[in-house]
Amino acid sequence: MSENKTGKIDKTEKHKTPKKEDLNSKEQEEDYLDQLKYLQADFENYKKRISKEREEFVNTANENLIRELLAVLDDFEMANTHAKNKEAAEGLNLIHKNLLKILDKFGLKKIETEGKKFDHNFHDVLLKEPSDKEEGTILEELQAGYLLNGKVVRHSKIRISGGK
Repeated sequence: MSENKTGKIDKTEKHKTPKKEDLNSKEQEEDYLDQLKYLQADFENYKKRISKEREEFVNTANENLIRELLAVLDDFEMANTHAKNKEAAEGLNLIHKNLLKILDKFGLKKIETEGKKFDHNFHDVLLKEPSDKEEGTILEELQAGYLLNGKVVRHSKIRISGGK
């Protein structure tokens, strides 16, 4: 930018762009082509970033919803265990299975505990008691744990063996 005779700044000057007379037409074409390639690459990176951010947003929203639904799963399991008659138990079990099937489509998997060894990545120990089983062996699952797309959304609450 430069000042003209009136003291005002002339904003029509171009920045860092070579003057037309300084470049021959072949060099100018290459310069424009390079600029176009950079713009295309920037735009592709922008599209990828936006797509990734959108996917992360959806996954976070799904995770929050599924965390809330885990309480409903627990209620179904509890109601099914305490159902007074066979028909009520079968009905609750059917609804529970359907809910699990829907959540499975979104990547929810139950953490297996039966016969497994304690792993702090997947389990929370609530009770440790002497047993004839090897130390650290899971004796009972007190509350189911779940993975969502391979990520723990709730640890399994367990009772383990403390050894003999």
